Amino acid sequence: MVLGELGSALAGALRKLGEHVVVDETVMDVCLKEVTRALLQADVNVQYVVQMKKNIVKAVSINELAAGLNARKLLEKAVFNELCQMLTGYAPGASSVPNVPKGLGDSSAGQPGQPRRNYQPVKGKTNVVMFVGLQGCGKTTTCTKYAYYYQKKGFKPALVCADTFRAGAFDQLKQNATKARIPFYGSYTETDPAKIAADGVKRFTEEKNDLIIVDTSGRHKQQDDLFEEMRQVSDLVKPNMTIFVMDGSIGQASLDQARAFKATVDVGSVIVTKLDGHAKGGGAISAVAATKSPIIFIGTGEHIDEFEPFDAKPFVSRLLGLGDWSGFMDKIADVMPMDSQPELLDKLEKGQFTMRILYEQFANIQKMGPMSSMMSMIPGLGDMMPKGAEKEGAAKVKRMMTLMDSMTDEELDCLELKVLQNPKRMERIGRGAGCTPAHVVELIEQYKQMAKMMGKMKGLKAGPKKGGHGSQQAMSQNLSQMASALPPDMLKQIGGMGGLQGLMKQFEGKDAGDMQGMMQKMMGGKG
Repeated sequence: MVLGELGSALAGALRKLGEHVVVDETVMDVCLKEVTRALLQADVNVQYVVQMKKNIVKAVSINELAAGLNARKLLEKAVFNELCQMLTGYAPGASSVPNVPKGLGDSSAGQPGQPRRNYQPVKGKTNVVMFVGLQGCGKTTTCTKYAYYYQKKGFKPALVCADTFRAGAFDQLKQNATKARIPFYGSYTETDPAKIAADGVKRFTEEKNDLIIVDTSGRHKQQDDLFEEMRQVSDLVKPNMTIFVMDGSIGQASLDQARAFKATVDVGSVIVTKLDGHAKGGGAISAVAATKSPIIFIGTGEHIDEFEPFDAKPFVSRLLGLGDWSGFMDKIADVMPMDSQPELLDKLEKGQFTMRILYEQFANIQKMGPMSSMMSMIPGLGDMMPKGAEKEGAAKVKRMMTLMDSMTDEELDCLELKVLQNPKRMERIGRGAGCTPAHVVELIEQYKQMAKMMGKMKGLKAGPKKGGHGSQQAMSQNLSQMASALPPDMLKQIGGMGGLQGLMKQFEGKDAGDMQGMMQKMMGGKG
């Protein structure tokens, strides 16, 4: 999970509130000390942290609380709101933004009280986006990730390499673009980056590409000549949006760099990279917020699909261990097309859970990205996966898929477990996959667990719409079925029957396939 250490510390501090029957000033002070300590360790600016603590104390005045109000819930909400406000690039004067410490922020960004709007590319129209950033921040890789993200959304992206300063820049972009099957343009002989950028934009405009991404040379605020070059490129290609790519590992130092770029070109949005393994990411994100340009994406790994849209509320919700169900369902929708659900549900309804279906679900799990990221979207399960277990689990899933690749069509579609348990078949399947018979037994046990769980989920319904006749009965039936299907430790992490009931309310009126798909993903990552 991105900023995993910060998230664990913040969630732990709030979780300790539940150990106290009465939350008084002493308990709140201890909680806030842990929260502020976690933020400072993540390199968040001291002035921000001090101001945030003052705002929380002001919002939750223990002595002035009316009778019956839950102090713990109010404190959790106050922490959540303050973190959201700190990570949002609002213009000064906005009513929802805390007092920004003097000397931080850019007063030239936006109108008072209004957030700066993020530019959204439009299909069918030429959208030119220019990327700028420090050398070594992952800008070229991020250009490809950005193009790939919108390619999956139906756009026709293209990449232009206007970086003539760094040796090998065009080769890197060409390699990345080829791997992602995205058209690219560059030159080994032309030394004028502005001319390359203009020629590339002209070419792809004529070829009807609707998202043209221009990659510029990496630089820092002391390189005046390179900043002038960047201004020339910007003046010539006239981008619809300029994106500043920032290295999350430099922490608060990013603030000065971001200001220098913003003073040269109109930085409209920010992408923060390398947030998957560095403790200073919190400082980097909060520093970017001070420039009043919205963070639109965060890089969560080296691979092309490890790239997430940034939204402050879901991000903070996951940090605090509160989950992000909307993001979870979006992930499921991306890997499980709606047109495949009726056929799958029909087979499950008839009790036809086969190795082929298990293989398809494992393939879907791999498409969803790191399991720790998915677990963090489910309330209560963010810390359930021990360190190192993710790689082990991914290797296990890959091994099981290799074993299923070694099976015949008859074995993949077989409903009789005895056929698969034949010693000679097990030996042949294991040998074909380069595995031992013990690994085949492990696969069969996993299959039996999933088949048992799917059997318990049989007949699960979303029921009538909220308030409709029989909705309570359908909810009660689904609740008992899901409770019996979940392992006891997972049910406990979610918060028991009460937590599960809250989860079910999230799915009122939704398709039954959504719920069964969700359960498959949750169970598929186990073991």
